[in-house]
Amino acid sequence: MQSILDLLTERQAVTAEAITTLREQIGKLTDELRAVETDLADLVTTRTTLTRLISMSTPQISDDGHLDNTVYQQIIAAFQTGTGTTMRAKDVCHALGIGTEPKDTEGVRAKLKRLVKRQILTEPEAGLFTLATPAEPTRAPTTSAPDSSPNMKPT
Repeated sequence: MQSILDLLTERQAVTAEAITTLREQIGKLTDELRAVETDLADLVTTRTTLTRLISMSTPQISDDGHLDNTVYQQIIAAFQTGTGTTMRAKDVCHALGIGTEPKDTEGVRAKLKRLVKRQILTEPEAGLFTLATPAEPTRAPTTSAPDSSPNMKPT
């Protein structure tokens, strides 16, 4: 009976040692997992922040001409409700209620230039902007009947 008890004691010691080793490995893996999860959370936050910043600074004008960016809509509204037909970047800044520092006016000027490229505004003079007039439909030349002027005699 003594040999069976010795075998059980030996097996118990081996199992206890395996448990200790596995717990150490679990601890190390838990630390590694926590570090990787923190990195992932940081990357998600960075992506969200960059996406938000890019969408705020990039004009969102779709191919169909629809303006998704509120600033562009406000600029167009300023031209539509403005007293003058033409405005400079500083005038638009005043109309929008934003500062007139160079950083403000240059940002607005860039947006005005983008609206000119989209043919929503025109720039009749350098730095002077106005709403583009809707293009008039081009009329096809009328074809007239053969010349039947009185000078021609029928043959």
